[in-house]
Amino acid sequence: MWCRCGPSPRGEPAVRALAIWMMDWPVVAAGADHDEPVAIIARERVLACSREARRQGVRRGMRVRQASGRCPQLRLLDRDPEAETRAFEPVLRLLEKRIAPHMEVLRPGLIAVPARGPARYFGGEQALVQHITTVLTGAGVESRTGAADTVFAAALAVRAGQVGVLVPAGQTADFLAPYPVGVLGRPRLSQLLPRLGITTLGAFAALPGDRVLARFGHDGAAAQRTARGQEARPLSTSGADSDYSVAEAFEPPEDNLEPVAFIAKALAEQLHARLARAGAVCARLQVEVGLASGLRLSRLWRHEGRLSALAVAERVRWQIAAWAETGQIVAAAAGITTLRLVPEGLSAASGRQSLLFGPRIAPEELEHAAGQLQAMLGHRAVVRQELAGGRGPGERIVDIPYGDARSRPLVEGTWPGRLPAPHPAVVYPTPRPAQVIGADGGPVGVSGRTLLTQAPAALSIDGAAPVAVTGWTGPWPVLEDWWIPAQARRLARLQVACADGRAWLLHIQDGRWAVEALYG
Repeated sequence: MWCRCGPSPRGEPAVRALAIWMMDWPVVAAGADHDEPVAIIARERVLACSREARRQGVRRGMRVRQASGRCPQLRLLDRDPEAETRAFEPVLRLLEKRIAPHMEVLRPGLIAVPARGPARYFGGEQALVQHITTVLTGAGVESRTGAADTVFAAALAVRAGQVGVLVPAGQTADFLAPYPVGVLGRPRLSQLLPRLGITTLGAFAALPGDRVLARFGHDGAAAQRTARGQEARPLSTSGADSDYSVAEAFEPPEDNLEPVAFIAKALAEQLHARLARAGAVCARLQVEVGLASGLRLSRLWRHEGRLSALAVAERVRWQIAAWAETGQIVAAAAGITTLRLVPEGLSAASGRQSLLFGPRIAPEELEHAAGQLQAMLGHRAVVRQELAGGRGPGERIVDIPYGDARSRPLVEGTWPGRLPAPHPAVVYPTPRPAQVIGADGGPVGVSGRTLLTQAPAALSIDGAAPVAVTGWTGPWPVLEDWWIPAQARRLARLQVACADGRAWLLHIQDGRWAVEALYG
């Protein structure tokens, strides 16, 4: 007898990992047509794109400007992970019914399955892959499947060929060896190792383990185990580490999903506190919901110790919304009775990772209060403000929901046409309609040479009585995204001072004036 997490007597790992990748899932979840050029963007880069977009040269990871330059007709859509989760739930239910009951969601569109049991049932890994392809093709979903001794290697194998690659048992380290160290997903190591002449996983794996631990710490040692084809935290096949689970009972049963999402944030904080006191992190997190009808729903998400309490709560909310939309949670069934979070695959913690809160850590009290307000009022109810590039005053500052990483990097530059100082005191979320009147009583316009057609004499805002203009400066022309017809914007800004002592920032677009901001 041997432990399921250790090697078998034949020298093979006890758990083989099978990765199933539903290609271009963000595009599919957005309901976009593959015959039109579409790109899903996040952090100003292309996350996924349609076949037509790839045909015109767009690639995953490209900057938005570069992708738009290669494909001027490219339609850009922001990523919606909640919608991806909702659309992914029916696919998961199908695979659980036809392939295996135990699956881990790495992200919507990519799952990991313990391969050994299903492979034996279907007559080998190749037969299992063919069956998976048949099932998903019948459901109208394109997919690739790869297998290896670790989840990390299987996720790479699934992209290695036209239909995926099945890495033979015991050869995972050889398969990983040619890959660059950047695939490990550890920015510091990815920058430092090439400076030391170590550019591939094979070279990194060959280093003495004690030297790696001494130089790079526990995180570096874990990365080296990954490069050597070892699973630091094995794939789940059965059972759970339930000693640290947290749960909440609803009495009477709750048929509204918002209170459940609110409780999920508190449970996630309790779970993190328990694991922190024990000096542990979990590899997976199981979300369980009990219904008044007696039915119990559960879904396993990959965690790897990298999800904050807020990130856990978001995934719980996505999952519950997916169950509700697919009809598995029905309010008429008397509602939800229990919510339980179960950590699995515990291991020693090597330090706190705060990926969602930037370089400085927010006080726990502030983090807790912000999470409560977001649960009650919505995710965007609590925001922080950061500087951003842009020409107009409303573009210089961006609101970022508390707990989220900055979605768009700060773009430095001269920004031709940027409004000069002094900056306005009030910026209106929606510009107010206005009329700029000349000395002859007619409207003032801006010519193609960006010159005023006549000097401003009076200003009327929101249809009110005109006020005399005592001074003005401008106009400043703005021409943005001209290469994308659907996003192109052309306008001119003008500063005016009025006889009532107030000064305004105006802009004209498509022949119509509007007030953008007030100076005082």
